Formats: sequence, structure tokens, C-alpha cells
Amino acid sequence: MTELSVVEICAGAGGQSLGLHRAGFHHKLAVELDPTAAATLRANLERLEPNEDPEKLVRIGDVADEEVWKPEDFQGKVSLLAGGVPCPPFSVAGKQLGSADERDLFAWAVEAAGRIEPQAVLLENVRGLNDARFAGYRQAVVDRFAALKYTAFWELLEARDYGVAQLRPRMVLVALRKEYVDYFAWPQKLNSVKTVSQVAGKLMGANGWDPEYHAKWLEAADKIAPTIVGGSKKHGGADLGPTRAKRAWEELWTDAHGLANAAPGRDWKIEDHPRGPKLTVEMVSRIQGWDDGEYRWEFLGKKTSQYRQVGNAFPPPVARAVGESIARALRKESLPSKTPAPLKVHDEIYRVLRDRGEPMTAEAIKTMLGGSMTVEIVVKRIVDLEKDFVIDRGERRGDVTYRLGDWKAFRGQEEHSRHLTFAHAKTRAKVS
Repeated sequence: MTELSVVEICAGAGGQSLGLHRAGFHHKLAVELDPTAAATLRANLERLEPNEDPEKLVRIGDVADEEVWKPEDFQGKVSLLAGGVPCPPFSVAGKQLGSADERDLFAWAVEAAGRIEPQAVLLENVRGLNDARFAGYRQAVVDRFAALKYTAFWELLEARDYGVAQLRPRMVLVALRKEYVDYFAWPQKLNSVKTVSQVAGKLMGANGWDPEYHAKWLEAADKIAPTIVGGSKKHGGADLGPTRAKRAWEELWTDAHGLANAAPGRDWKIEDHPRGPKLTVEMVSRIQGWDDGEYRWEFLGKKTSQYRQVGNAFPPPVARAVGESIARALRKESLPSKTPAPLKVHDEIYRVLRDRGEPMTAEAIKTMLGGSMTVEIVVKRIVDLEKDFVIDRGERRGDVTYRLGDWKAFRGQEEHSRHLTFAHAKTRAKVS
């Protein structure tokens, strides 16, 4: 395979786009709901993909709306399907509604892979997707990929391990056709880490800030940043996250209660700013992995919109590292010394119910699984499963029985309640 190509869904402002481009992938299409983020993406991809029509390359709208695009139009024509599907359904900062959240598109993305039939799939999301609450959801994703003839791997990656000056743990899924699996390995971690003052120090002192204050900040901010939180259109403005994140920023002598329009100048006084200076959007973008070199990017829109574009992105260096691992596998360059761990079962109770396909009591499930499993644990796990799957309850000799029904997640079903959310333009603008 000489040319690597990608269709990207839920592309945002282009963090993953830039990383994949640096990994050698060329875009055939990028789809994004937010018009301002799409404008940012279009303006930058026009520079990176000069041979493509930017109007056709970036399409604006609900990725599941077939008036926006049809996955079948790219069937067998691209190497990779990639995307950063919406995070709120799984985020610990939200209600973790999973399949019940109208923004959940993970299961739909799996079905889109079946319709496009790329050689590989890359999907990323928040750390919350790794919680026990979503074990059944993760298992369903792996099993569905297997039915589509892909081998899928989940991994929790930390941005700081790949040249980004923040923690930012992300759940990353890579799925590959069988012939490429033996050639894939997760990217190796770098031996050094970057800090906030290393990547944003020059910008902080660019407006003639008092050298004494600047030196104090450089020392305090010589640490890895907490995760940048872009937020949702439904909540809040441009600040650096919830209370816990703000406390973490205090240790870096940085005021997380909003963003500045410019770096501090000569008239900046500590008595007016005891929390320290505020970051600008440009500084935040450096902490997210952009720079003025090979990761250069221009953000369009007003300050809050720009901040959300930056904060919601997959850091370009991380996307590049994963993209390069996928590219090496697709080119079958060499067998890696360390392949992903053998496929694990994310939710054994889900698998038992799915494989048996018949009503079972909690006691019967416990007996099948053995080990330290108790009836109480089985029932608790079934309650979690019920949040994402239909569980039919019955009775057998006085005991409750459970049978696994349909996955509640949106996969494109005509009757799914998600369609109501996107029925009106006013509602559509609020989904993020």
C-alpha cells in the first residue's frame, strides 16, 4: 500500500487531522457538525491538501445525516476511518449516560466502518469510557468489530507520553483487518516530557511582563498541565475546567478562571492578580500540542469558540504517534517486538448473556463464571448493562431471570430517539 488515505468523522477543528497528515495520511473527507470548527479545519486543510477542493473536502453537519455524506461513497476507497466521536456520553464530568445520550456516536461509527470497509479504524474518546460502567459497551464494540472481520484493541494513552505538556488520558481504539494485526504495536512512549513553561514560556513573556514575575511563573509552571477541558455548548464559557482542575492550575501559579486576550504587560500587578496570570488561547494550543512549526494551525472564530476547538481536540502529536503505528502496520513494514496484549474480555457477564441467548438467573451466571464472582456482583453488573442494553426480566421458580436484548446505542436505526434531537435546526446547534 503506497498511498494512505483517511475519512475523518467528528473531525472538530483538526487536531487528529493534523496528526494523521503528519503520519502520512491524506484526507478524502472530513465531517464536522460545528460550523466554526469546520471553517478552521477547511482553512488549514486547504494548505495541507492543495490538490483537494476544500469545499468538498470538509462537509458541515450531523455525521449521521445521509444528506451530508454517505459512507458507501467511500467503500473500499480509503485506508482508514478515524474520528473523535463526542465525549459527553462517557465523561465523568457529565452524567455518563452512554447509549442514552443523544450525542453518542461510537456504535454508529463502528457501523460506518462496516459500510466503508477501510483497512483500519481509529476512534478516540475520554478516559471515562474505560470505567467499569462501560465494560459492556466496550465489549459490544469489540464483538461487533469481530463480526465485521476486524480485530479491535482498546488502550488508555496519556498525552504526556507523546510530547504534549498535559496529562490528557484518552481511550483509543484501533481496529485492523486480520492481515495487518501482527504488524501493529501501540506507539512507544517518549523518554522525556514537556512542561507548561517549556511550551508557553516565551508567549507568556512576549508583552514585556516584569522579569521577576515571569521568572516566578516559569518556575511554578515547570510542570505537566492537568487535562485541558474544552467543554460543551450546553455549559459554561472559556475557563480551564472544573474546581479540581482549577486547584491544579493554582499550583502552576496560573489563574484558571477564564482566558486572557493577551499575555501580561508591564502594567500587570500581582495585587490585582493573586492567582497568577491567565493563559491565552494560543498558550492553551501549545499545551495541547500545536506549535509554530510542523504543528502550526490557525483557529477561526471568537475566543470562546477557539478555546473549545483547542480543548476538545485530540492532541496532534498523539494522533501522529498512533497514526504512524497504523501506517507501519498497513504497509507491513516489519513485525514489531511488542504486539498488543491478547484480546481480553471486557465484560464476561455480557458475553455469557450474549452467547447463551436465553434467560438466566444471577446464580446460573455466577456458576458459569466461577472465581470470586458473587450473585450480588452479578446483579450490580447487570444493572450497569441495562443502561446500554435492553435486559428482559422474567421469573423461574421464584428467581429473577435476565436475557440480553438489543443494544440501545444509536447505530443508524430509523426509529431511534436520536433523530428527534436533530429534527430542528435550533436543537442541532446545541448538540456538541
